Amino acid sequence: MGGRPGGGALVLVLVLLCAGGARGKPTFRKDRVVHPEPELGERPHEDNQSFQYDHEAFLGKEEAKTFDQLTPEESKEKLGKIVDRIDDDKDGYVTPEELKNWIKRVQKRYIYENVAKVWKDYDLNKDNKISWEEYKQATYGYYLENPEEFQDATDQHNFKKMLPRDERRFKTADLDGDSAATREEFTAFLHPEEFEHMKDIVVLETLQDIDKNEDGFVDQDEYIADMFANEEGGPEPDWVVTEREQFSDFRDLNKDGKMDKEEIRHWILPQDYDHAQAEARHLVYESDVDKDQKLTKEEILDNWNMFVGSQATNYGEDLTKNHDEL
Repeated sequence: MGGRPGGGALVLVLVLLCAGGARGKPTFRKDRVVHPEPELGERPHEDNQSFQYDHEAFLGKEEAKTFDQLTPEESKEKLGKIVDRIDDDKDGYVTPEELKNWIKRVQKRYIYENVAKVWKDYDLNKDNKISWEEYKQATYGYYLENPEEFQDATDQHNFKKMLPRDERRFKTADLDGDSAATREEFTAFLHPEEFEHMKDIVVLETLQDIDKNEDGFVDQDEYIADMFANEEGGPEPDWVVTEREQFSDFRDLNKDGKMDKEEIRHWILPQDYDHAQAEARHLVYESDVDKDQKLTKEEILDNWNMFVGSQATNYGEDLTKNHDEL
């Protein structure tokens, strides 16, 4: 569900791949479940060995690598500046809620970086907005102007399918309805899984991708076919058998043999666990010396190794680089 780079016939190939039209069926389990904090996984904490999970959650994966190259003094100095930014109400304390919000912002940073990279490819008139016409021209212009190069019926079908699908998603992201996307609106368009008002689009597009008989539901065979194509015949792998059981036991909630939109939402947009909240509570619990359920800057700096760490071993030229603030 990511963005598509602009320009030329290459874009058309990428659009097909994004649409699933030219996608080969994998022989391994494909995960359609949306993870709102993509860099935060299900890994257990290993605080008796290292604080890598905490560092990546608190800083983001790339920034955590940067901190690994700093001396303890440099790490504490940068951490102090970060704490000031986390304390939204400037009351001198970092609450679990403020820490959770910070972790969510850190984990979303990658999508804003992605949008920044492709922005100029779509903002053709440089007015700091991307209109639907600009996006359509950058993404589909070559196809629309050279349809004779795409005589294959499958190609034609996929492009005709993707254009209205993108337009529908664009209009949903365009909250003020002016047919021109701001940075935030365009981010919602390229990364709908990250925005609450785009969740219906994520569900609908997933349904349309998998529902091959177009009856408005996903049955067990369609669910399995999205993950696995038994092109060689023979018995299904054990994991496929397990997935069939998962469908019956956990996906098909009303036991009618198929998934509707609400059941698809429950599957791909699980609401039962908040990684950022769990990590924030963990960091507070481990650092809250006076057990008042909030952290002072002193408490955080005293436990700096859990938040940012420092290998302090391989300085080299990395220390000569400019380490930007988060």
